[in-house]
Amino acid sequence: MASINLWIQQNGLNKPVWTQFAILIGHVFTFNLGYSYKLNEPVATIIAQKLPKTVLLLGLAVLVTVIAAIPLGIFQVLRRNKPSDYVLTTLSFIFYATPTFFLGIVLIQLFSIHWHIFPPEGPQAASVGGILADWHALVLPVLTLAAVFIAGFSRYMRSSMMDALTQDYVRTARAKGLSTRRVNYVHALRNALIPIITLLGLTLPAIVSGALITEDVYNYPGMGLAFYNAAINNDFPLLIGTVLVAAVATVVGSLLADILYAVLDPRIRYV
Repeated sequence: MASINLWIQQNGLNKPVWTQFAILIGHVFTFNLGYSYKLNEPVATIIAQKLPKTVLLLGLAVLVTVIAAIPLGIFQVLRRNKPSDYVLTTLSFIFYATPTFFLGIVLIQLFSIHWHIFPPEGPQAASVGGILADWHALVLPVLTLAAVFIAGFSRYMRSSMMDALTQDYVRTARAKGLSTRRVNYVHALRNALIPIITLLGLTLPAIVSGALITEDVYNYPGMGLAFYNAAINNDFPLLIGTVLVAAVATVVGSLLADILYAVLDPRIRYV
């Protein structure tokens, strides 16, 4: 009992609620998030260990999403109202409506249990280099996280590209005798990418939440799995730390989207 009372005093839990809240806010600004109740380690240390792994997973998933979604959207526009467009639209709707956890389980069932191509568990290495070395185990988590977002991004890209092709500057470019390829990929594409940049910045929270589910399904040792375990064990310091990181990532994603506007659209300038 004496040790419990000492712990309560050390953590300020014997003080009024508003005082505890003020102390918490002060610690957040200094990134002093306390100790994990379950792991008995500083929360900052746990985040430093887990965050690079989640950043790697998210980075690869976003890279695969952008590389796949943009060409798919353009292809659908150039082949609109044809069988290939209808097929890709149907697949987009199916994957867009598929929960991440269900898609992960299906991929494990197919590629791990049935065909024995990829392992059912994500890389378990302690470092980013070790995870990259075990790329074979990284394929399914990245594919699970990217598939849902490829479906959504390709639909947005199709819509944005179709809108860009109806603009006056595109008609002017065609009237000047420019080739169809130059009109599509130089004049229309650059402006069609602006909504995609917006979408990429604003959907970052959804991508992070998808990483949480994906890491749990594949037992991937990142921030998402740490958050899930902290929620089960009522590990509030670790929960607060992971939420703080997700909030900062959301703000940074929106800021990067704003900066990229000026790169893609010459009409936008920041004074």
